[in-house]
Amino acid sequence: MDTPIAVVGAGPAGLMLAAELRLGGAQVTVLERRDRPATESRASTLHARTMEILASRGLRELFGELPCEPRGHFGGIPMDLTLPSDFPGQWKVPQTRTEALLADRARSLGAEVRRGWTVRGVTAAGDHVRVTADTARGPRELRAAYVVACDGQDSTVRTLLGADFPGRPARREMLRADVGGIDVPNRRFERRERGMVVAARNPAGVTRVMVHEFGRPVRAGREPDFGDVVDAWKRVTGEDLSGGDPLWVNAFDDTDRQLARYRHGRVLFAGDAAHVQMPIGGQALNLGLQDAVNLGWKLAAVAGGRVPADLLDTYHDERHAAGRQVLANIRAQAELLLGTAAVEPVRAVVAALLAAEPNRVRLAGVVSGLGLRYPAGPDDHPAVGTRLPGVDLHDGRGLLVAAPSTARDAIAAGWRGRVRTASGPVPATGTTAALIRPDGHLAWAGTDPTAARPALTRWFGPIDRREKELS
Repeated sequence: MDTPIAVVGAGPAGLMLAAELRLGGAQVTVLERRDRPATESRASTLHARTMEILASRGLRELFGELPCEPRGHFGGIPMDLTLPSDFPGQWKVPQTRTEALLADRARSLGAEVRRGWTVRGVTAAGDHVRVTADTARGPRELRAAYVVACDGQDSTVRTLLGADFPGRPARREMLRADVGGIDVPNRRFERRERGMVVAARNPAGVTRVMVHEFGRPVRAGREPDFGDVVDAWKRVTGEDLSGGDPLWVNAFDDTDRQLARYRHGRVLFAGDAAHVQMPIGGQALNLGLQDAVNLGWKLAAVAGGRVPADLLDTYHDERHAAGRQVLANIRAQAELLLGTAAVEPVRAVVAALLAAEPNRVRLAGVVSGLGLRYPAGPDDHPAVGTRLPGVDLHDGRGLLVAAPSTARDAIAAGWRGRVRTASGPVPATGTTAALIRPDGHLAWAGTDPTAARPALTRWFGPIDRREKELS
């Protein structure tokens, strides 16, 4: 075996996953086809739940001061994202910055990142997976116990496996460009007779423009150039961008697909390799980062032999449902945002619904990720599966919170190295004891810490002989 775990793709999801795997004690090799990091910032929004996760790992400070917008939108309709959290709203950071910080984090923890590896084959072979790739030094092969595909919406690994990827093809697209040297008014989802436009200038004087033309078919087989953006912008607004300096041009559409299964034996999928949706409000980036945080500690524990491999099935169960929810809200937003004049009555109804606080809270919880709850058993405490923010999970271990006692210490000894202890009540649950997973979600809550044994075994594995002797 060359490496216990190979991650294909060094984008945000792949780098976050590599760091999480190392935090869990697993060796990991990241294979990336690009020779150097991306220079364009496709996404620029981190939502509240992602910020909470970064804080729980001690990473928030690395990002420094970030601008925050308390108001977001739902399909272009303004929506207040303020919810109970230390990080309400939308936090603005270029994706290039996020990738650079996550790359530094992964390397500092000991992850190996191999650039210039273009994967050509992924073959299951009993107790391992064989990966073949083209490199500058010729064809190479790598054997890993597990492979995780984080190689984006056009995932090579997904294609090689022939994985079932149901959904809807693109019907509409938006052109976007980062342009210097232009002077156009800032616009936020401005709907006009012939289309919808966005313009936002950053402090460096570069304006990101986006334009959609109602009824215009999706281009096929060709990447857009700046001339396409200039022409579309002129048709919709009457303004001329041709004198600008284009720094980056691309297009995105409303393709809507999700893998039927996130786990295929020893091959798993995360980020855009697992789900493709229109990148509205940065939800795709945040969804991928949260995939990585859910999977990392589980896969590290499986690779380390501490838990059975079927723990990986909970990754599919939890994150497929989360992805399905995001895709549903993105689908609705795309209709509201890019629909013709016929959608205006629906937009008026949605705006009226958002004016009611319960509706706003529910939709803000979906967009921000704060409303997510993972499945729980019928006998579990009602809070099980919800997030428990503000907890120090810097070391990536689980946390058993309970008042100091012989029972608590005996339980902790049984899972030494996998779970640490802390004292104090758990206000969010109304109980005196709780077990928190490494990803910050509640695994168990109650009053007697000895009752946490089944949850400890489920999420952190059985007690081995040496630990039984200690307990």
